[in-house]
Amino acid sequence: MTFVLLVVAWMLLFAVAWPLALLALVLIPLLWLFSLPFRLAGVVVGAAFAFIKALLFLPARLLGHRG
Repeated sequence: MTFVLLVVAWMLLFAVAWPLALLALVLIPLLWLFSLPFRLAGVVVGAAFAFIKALLFLPARLLGHRG
């Protein structure tokens, strides 16, 4: 559904200002490529926090607490 809304918004932009729509068509993949390292860093930080949380709650789980 998000893709359909994106295509409809791009068609509307193309009808109103076609040079801006063509510029957006070129820049959106470049911005996506630029954001990939930041997404990867976010996944790594999230995994590190999950590991720390699991490590801190390990004694409670070993003692039988079910939360």
